[in-house]
Amino acid sequence: MFRHRRFVIEGLTAIGLVVARFALPYLHVSPETANQILVWGLFGIGFDILFGYTGLLSFGQAAFYGTGGFVAAYLLINNMISSVVLALIVGALAAAVVGVAVGVVALRRTGIYFAMITVAIAEMFFFIENNPLSDYTGGENGLPGVPTPSINIGSLHYQFGTDWSLFSFIAGCYFLGIVFGLRIVRSPFGAVLIAIRDNPLRARALGHAVGLYKLAAFVIAAAYAGFAGGLLGVVQGFMPPEAFDFDTSGQLVIQTAIGGTGTLFGPMVGAAVWLFLRDFLQSAFGLGATWKLVLGLVFVALVMFLRRGLIGGAAAVLRRLAPRSAPSAPQQAPAAMPAIASVGATRRRHEAPFTGPVIEARSLTKVFGGIVANRDINFAVEQGELRGIIGPNGAGKSTFFKMLTCELKPTAGHIAFHGRDITRMNVADVCQLGLTKSYQVNQLFSRLTLRENVIIAALAERRGPFALDLLRRIDRVPGLNDQVEGTLQLVGLTGRADLPVAELAYGEKRRLEIGLALASSPSLLLLDEPLAGLSPSERAETVQLLKNIRRGRTLVVVEHDMDAMFGMAGRITVLHEGTVLAEGTPAEIQRNSLVQEAYLGGVAAE
Repeated sequence: MFRHRRFVIEGLTAIGLVVARFALPYLHVSPETANQILVWGLFGIGFDILFGYTGLLSFGQAAFYGTGGFVAAYLLINNMISSVVLALIVGALAAAVVGVAVGVVALRRTGIYFAMITVAIAEMFFFIENNPLSDYTGGENGLPGVPTPSINIGSLHYQFGTDWSLFSFIAGCYFLGIVFGLRIVRSPFGAVLIAIRDNPLRARALGHAVGLYKLAAFVIAAAYAGFAGGLLGVVQGFMPPEAFDFDTSGQLVIQTAIGGTGTLFGPMVGAAVWLFLRDFLQSAFGLGATWKLVLGLVFVALVMFLRRGLIGGAAAVLRRLAPRSAPSAPQQAPAAMPAIASVGATRRRHEAPFTGPVIEARSLTKVFGGIVANRDINFAVEQGELRGIIGPNGAGKSTFFKMLTCELKPTAGHIAFHGRDITRMNVADVCQLGLTKSYQVNQLFSRLTLRENVIIAALAERRGPFALDLLRRIDRVPGLNDQVEGTLQLVGLTGRADLPVAELAYGEKRRLEIGLALASSPSLLLLDEPLAGLSPSERAETVQLLKNIRRGRTLVVVEHDMDAMFGMAGRITVLHEGTVLAEGTPAEIQRNSLVQEAYLGGVAAE
């Protein structure tokens, strides 16, 4: 998904727009309809970045569409700005500013609650436009007299009309919009957006500032909407109040779904279907307003049978027709790899050397209501140690582990990492410091390939928690490729790197789960039951992998496999009823009568 042929899509788009300029008149398509398709398509590029690539469904894009449109129209009509292009840019910036304010509020919630907040905000904007600001927006009459653009270079003066000449200007704007959109989704920034859409929990745990990325995507979508709103006024010669209608937001969502989400071109294809069917049904059958009923049935059929829209359906057909290469055989974890054992072992963080414990918990307590999950736990792990944590079910291991990784805030006590208090930090911040975990239940980016999964993890270490590198090529990130290849080799998945995660065996997914944590170059790696659910042969492979990655790293492992734990760990901490029952070497834990009674059923392990 992250690899592409440079400029092929951009070139085909440019050719298609040029061909359309001369072919559509012969197909009896009016210039107004053609211009509206491109305006909707440009409007939809931003929405697709927000919904198709980031996974945020907004029903309030009309608020930004209308804001940008009315700002641009007001500036032009009142001769405050003479350049149409400059007015469009100012309108887009105004919509972006509004997008920041709205996004800060709306993005505090996710899922259906986020969508409902955007609906409410759009309705508020519609009311404001028609009432308090009606002196500026024209209220129900809108703003008439929006001029068409012109070119003035020296003695050259050209005024675009309302016919096919205006199509050339709108097509140029659309082309620039699609080029910019493609650069965004192909950039490291776009790769992180895709990861957030697939698994925001894991993206955050790998060190990405998910909230900032969502806000940035929201603002980008608002800017696209504002620019498209300005073009709407140019195309129609006046800025209509319907730009703020909820129907406008709903139509955008439907058009994007018809064309295909996550494609950038889907909104334009959907708009073409929508507008052509509207004109055809009204002119050929004289349906009047009833055309929406027929189009609704068409939309339902498309959603049922082409869930990824027209473009997604066409792509699926092409994939079926394309010859398939023979699947590569599953790989085993290498027995030993001294040559690359240091991959990701040292982070490029300029920290002062620290000689104390890598991580230390003091009097750590967690209470849920009246239930005490952990009580007064003192815990310290030294540099280079492999510490095991064991205990019977209900001992509080998971809660303790989540507090160490800052997924849960303790009720009392403190946690220090390399001497720094991280008690109130979030999981993304501590990952940036070098503390990373793998999950008991695989948390992978299931719609991506193995290589793309590891890229997401490595990008957080290479770029920090957030970066607006919208126009940067992902293969230009320094050291990224070496880090990704080294991680894949370390976990024994190089030969499967370009397969979708869904095609992996369970044991390979477990190794990839560990690989994602390794790719962020942690100085402390916490592993939550890495052997859970594995067959005997897969357990042996994973145990060997853990022995390989132990060199040069500090590990903390929670595991129920006693044989594996006693064979790997240098020291073991035993939890029982939320407290530390015992701590010592494997031999000491095996001989401990309290451990035998609480955990081993009173029988000493062999």
